Amino acid sequence: MFDKMNDDRARKTALWLMAGLFVFRALYLFPFTAQFDLVGDEAYYWDWGRRPDWGYYSKPPMIGWLMGLIGWLSSDSEWAVRFAALCFSTTSLAVLHRLTQKLFDSTTALVALLFAALTPANIGLSLLFTIDAPLVLAWCSALLLFWSAYEKPQSTLRWLALMLVLGLGHMSKQMMLIFPLIMVLFALFSAEARPLLRNARFWMCSLGSLLFMVPMILWNQQHQWITIKHMEEHVRPSHSQGLIEHVAEFFTFPGLQAGVFTPLTWLLITVASLGGLWKWRRLNNKERFLVIFSAPALVAFFGLALRQSVNPNWPAVFYLSATILAAAWVRGQALAALTLPRLQALGKPAIKLAIVFCVLTYALPLITTALGLEGNPKIDLAARLRGWSEMGKEAGKYLEAAPRPTETFVLALGHREHASQLAFDMPQHPRVYRWDLEGRVESQYELWPSAEERLGWDALIFDPETDRPLMQTLDHAFESTEKLGEIHVPIGYGRGRDYQVYLGHKLKSWPKPKPRTGLPSEEKKDPDAETIKE
Repeated sequence: MFDKMNDDRARKTALWLMAGLFVFRALYLFPFTAQFDLVGDEAYYWDWGRRPDWGYYSKPPMIGWLMGLIGWLSSDSEWAVRFAALCFSTTSLAVLHRLTQKLFDSTTALVALLFAALTPANIGLSLLFTIDAPLVLAWCSALLLFWSAYEKPQSTLRWLALMLVLGLGHMSKQMMLIFPLIMVLFALFSAEARPLLRNARFWMCSLGSLLFMVPMILWNQQHQWITIKHMEEHVRPSHSQGLIEHVAEFFTFPGLQAGVFTPLTWLLITVASLGGLWKWRRLNNKERFLVIFSAPALVAFFGLALRQSVNPNWPAVFYLSATILAAAWVRGQALAALTLPRLQALGKPAIKLAIVFCVLTYALPLITTALGLEGNPKIDLAARLRGWSEMGKEAGKYLEAAPRPTETFVLALGHREHASQLAFDMPQHPRVYRWDLEGRVESQYELWPSAEERLGWDALIFDPETDRPLMQTLDHAFESTEKLGEIHVPIGYGRGRDYQVYLGHKLKSWPKPKPRTGLPSEEKKDPDAETIKE
């Protein structure tokens, strides 16, 4: 693949490709930002950024800190959140390209760049600034630095740089904690890398990176280990499901992976990674490095899919090294023991199909608007990004008209997405409190100081359930409540953002959150089940 392209031309083509992608994606942000609002997670993390801390309900602090910095630099502008996503994703591609160059050559690096960039997953990473943006960048950087340190194991500077990146990765997402363990596995199971086990710098780096976790561990200790309990819920199997449901979930996992990576690209990446694991004894050290950072984890996720649903983004970082391996395999520069010429010949068709997928991914949100198909649950994949800013403006009008605006706080019911979207999209950017229907700690809002600090204040209450009266427990918390009206923001196809709006006069009490019982977290529910009315 690309055999006639010399190394210098491939390097320049890759640079132009990255620059072109950056410019195109930056220009795409203008119509995208004008048409779509922040997704719920983005607004949630933005709200974290207004109150920097050493930890949060479900994640380490990095995404909150980054959102706080973005908000401070841009006066809480939505375009800045989108642009940050673009910068992180582009930098990740550049680091992945550099690592492939270092391991193989510039032509292979170009193929790896095409495999990685031409996917719906990478498009999403460049548009939505969620927890995966800093994680992917940290993982790519750690792969590059670890290989550099392995090549020159006596370089203290390289090991210190890796320790810093690992530490920042640990502060980005829990998945990064697996990286030092894989480093040890690489040293154990690769004879050429085994001297690392006798290198003090290797252990200084691996164990030293964990010191970045100390403030987060102390924070969790002070909050009843809430993040660990949340993580436990994600890996708890569903005992209520039968055999058919488990089988369906298992096959859903590769189907989703093939969708976000495009089918042929995913097939090549998966076969190269798992095939490399199968042929482990016949691999050289570069190949083993790429396989160990991908295949065992992918096998584990396939196993996990047998017992529960697996979110499409969970194994994302393990596809990074596998992408490099697949690029080298289709070019005949790796996995000589894995002789599957018909599959290897799919490199160019995979790129062509990926281009089609990417064009459709970029065009579909704009086409749905042009054809009047907004809100269609089968076609409009961006429905969850619609209607929030209009809703915020309508909600802001109620706050402006409150009889005691300086002593009125905002209270959201339902999924935590309602609280975060109100906080971001209301022009006043108010602090929003959340009333959990079950009285449990189910989000960061229950960890922050409760509305007890607002006793005697009025509250604007936004209830997304428009077919019920206000809950008695909430009604009794105020001296009196009155319904002010309703908000309905249509997003198309008979769907919309709907709220009943109440005014609670003079808060009398606020319930203490119940301790966690191990029941399924509300964070696992589809927010659209409450947010969008059919």
